[in-house]
This record gives sequence, structure tokens and C-alpha cells, in this order.
Amino acid sequence: MDNYKLLLNGEWRDSERKLTVTNPADGEPFAEVATVDRAGVAKAIDDAAAAFEEWKATTALERGDYLRAIAAEMESRAERFAELITKENGKPLAQAKGEVAMSIDHLLWFAEEGRRAYGRVVPPQAEGKRHLVIRQPVGVVGAIAPWNFPLVLAIRKIAPALAAGCTVILKPASSTPLSACELARCIDAVGLPKGVFQLVTGSAAEIGMELLENPVCRKISFTGSTEVGRSLIRGAADTCTELSLELGGNAPVIIFEDADLDQAVEGILVTKFRNNGQSCIAANRIYIQDTIYDRLVSILSDRIKDLRVGNGLTDGVDIGPLIDDRALSTALGFINEAVDAGARIMAGGNRFGEEGNFLVPTLLTDVPEQVSCHQQEIFAPIAALYRFGDEAQVLKTANDTEFGLAAYAFTSDLKRAFRVAEALEAGTVGINDPVPPTSNCPFGGFKQSGWGRELGSEGIDAYLETKHVSIGGFD
Repeated sequence: MDNYKLLLNGEWRDSERKLTVTNPADGEPFAEVATVDRAGVAKAIDDAAAAFEEWKATTALERGDYLRAIAAEMESRAERFAELITKENGKPLAQAKGEVAMSIDHLLWFAEEGRRAYGRVVPPQAEGKRHLVIRQPVGVVGAIAPWNFPLVLAIRKIAPALAAGCTVILKPASSTPLSACELARCIDAVGLPKGVFQLVTGSAAEIGMELLENPVCRKISFTGSTEVGRSLIRGAADTCTELSLELGGNAPVIIFEDADLDQAVEGILVTKFRNNGQSCIAANRIYIQDTIYDRLVSILSDRIKDLRVGNGLTDGVDIGPLIDDRALSTALGFINEAVDAGARIMAGGNRFGEEGNFLVPTLLTDVPEQVSCHQQEIFAPIAALYRFGDEAQVLKTANDTEFGLAAYAFTSDLKRAFRVAEALEAGTVGINDPVPPTSNCPFGGFKQSGWGRELGSEGIDAYLETKHVSIGGFD
């Protein structure tokens, strides 16, 4: 069994207590990772604060050079990264390779964006004064990454924070820490100054409480469930710790009768079944105009039945395992509840095999709106379809949720495209585009889908303080 140590203040540390990593495809443990307790996290915060004094004084150009070097190191280990992601997460290897490529692109984007953290000179309103607005790094950052995209969603926090001049403590998900460990090896290999980046694993509650309650940690960036996000908001109240939160979603997909149906079908397959359906921006509620509903159901049913299920390391696999047995049980519960309420199973609907956490890709039609899979994130390869009559009706229904992370629409009418994009209450809207996220555009949610934005020029803003300097009194 492989053993991984933690990078703490420039040194690789082991521990007696280990975190065991299990392959969701077969349920077998295959790696162990060292852990730290709360005192260890406090020490990491102190070391990050000491490193911050020198790191913030480096130029944006120097920090960018480090990010480019990390990207190059990751590129040289791309195959290793992809294999680790598939083994710890379950997604097909081709998709894991795509995650690695996107992670590298994020690093390269923020390597340059750090040089554009502009301030400004403001015209004075009183004689003899000059006003400057400058941007400065927040300080020590606690980055908490999820399991569904374990590498790229960690990089979305680490890259802008380092580019801004902050020091970072990364806490990966306990079920998927290995890609973060490999990232730490890359960072160590390029000679990043000690304490600028550190990796911690262990009790999520202990680590989270130390990050929240330690006043030296000035910022927490978290991706995960809305429920945990709410608890972080409550916990941050006493110290007014800054938070960036990318939380849950319940993405609608609207297929209008004027859509290119081939394009719409391909879009549904991508946005619903990518990453085994375990994505916060995955299609959750698929609304199809009634004039094309039956035709689209027939096409989708055939395509979904053709999706190949299996170990993500096997060539040609489209759908890998869910992350754990609880996720599989929840998915089966969604299906059973919907069927009991009147939905029909047109494809799948059952577990695949007896080993691992596999679900046969499922298509549900005529799903009632009161069931859980309409109101909650499905996080599984289950496509739930709903009929609609007109545009006004479907927009009202699509927006009738506490979430607002992503939304999609397929249409060939340009006027409708703009009208619908502006009406949908979501931070990201894809029009005829099932994969809208990109390094150079902001990503984040409306309503209870989060606070703040990652990526784009907004992504580095989350790690910068704004300071007004007023100068006067000189003869």
C-alpha cells in the first residue's frame, strides 16, 4: 500500500495515525496518508504567517514564475495525476486527464493575472491631497477542497491565492487526498519557499474549527455542500473571517422546440453524465418542451443505454463508480421515490454489478416536481425529465429553487438566447454549451449556491484587500 506524507513548513512529515484511501470501483484500500491534529494545524498557520512576510514582498512576476514552474511540473506528471484521480474518485481516465489539463490552465492564467492586480489614483476633492487605492494580499488562507474534482477545485483556490501574495494551507477531502499529495510534490520540486504552501489532512471538524477560530487565518475558501457552507458562515462570525463559498446547485436545462436536437442530446449527455453525474453544475432538472418531448425521450433513452459502465481505468468506459456506498444508496433512493410518485424508468434504474459503487445510467420521465430529485442535487448518473409548455412557465419553474449555481438552455433563436440567459437566476449560464467554465471567466453562484467568485479577473480579488491611502500635509 502506498504511503504519502504531508508537506508542512518545507518538510515531509509522517504520522502514526493514517487516512486510508479506498478505490470506489472495487472497495479496496490502496493508499495511506499521514494526518495532523488540531495542534498541528495551528502550527501550520503560524508557519504560514511567518512565511507570508517574505512571500508578500516578492513581485507578481516572481510569483508567476513559480506558478508556471508548478504547471510545468504537473505537465510532466500528467499521467500520474490522472491515474490517481481515477483511482481515488472513480471518474473515467479521459475525464481525469481533462481535469489535469484544466488545472494546468488555471495555474497559467493566474501566473499572469497576478501582474494585473491594479490599484488606482483617485482625483482629490480637497487641495493638497492625493488619493491612492492599492491592493494587498489578505494573508494566511485556508483552502478546503471537495472530492468530486479533487485537483482542479483545489487549484482554483491555491493559484489565485499564491498569485496575490498569500500563503496557503490546503485541506483536501478525506476520500480523495492523493492528487493533492502529488500536487504538494510538484510544489516542493520547484522550490517554493517553505511555509508558503502546506498540506494538511485529518479530522475535517478539527481542521475546520482551527481555521475558523484562529485569528491568524484571515481567509477560508471552501467548495462543498450548502449545509457545510452555512456552518462555516456561523463559525466565522466571532472572528469575522473572510469566506469564499462555492456551494450546492440544482441546475436546470431547458430544451426549446427550436433547438438543434442533436446538439441538445449531446449537451445533456455531457452536462448530466460527466464525472459520473457528481458535479455541482451537472444537469439536475431537464425541461423539454412538450412538442418535442416524446422524440427526445426516445433518442436519449437509446443513447443512455449505450453508455458503458465500469472501472474508470478501463478503455472506453463512460460511467465510473459513485464515490461511496452511501452515494449509491442515496441515488437508488431518489429513483425509487420518483417511481413511487409516478415517474417512469426508460433506462437503467438499478445497481451495476455486485462490486463497487456503480449505478446503471438512468433516465426518468414525467417526474413529479415534489420529489427529492427535483428539489435536491442528485449527484449521480440520473437524468430526470420534465415537460413544459411555454417560455414564461419554464423560466418560473427553473428559478424556483434556493440554488443558483449554473443553468443551461438550448435554442436556435438568438433573441430567446439572450432573453433566457438574462432571466435565469444562476452565476453561470450555458446557451448551447454544456461545459461553460473557463479559466478567464468568473465562476460562482446566486442565492444559496455561494459567496464570491473563482476564476477570471474576479478570482484573484478574493485574496486581495483594498486599501485607501490619503496623502496630504506636505509643503
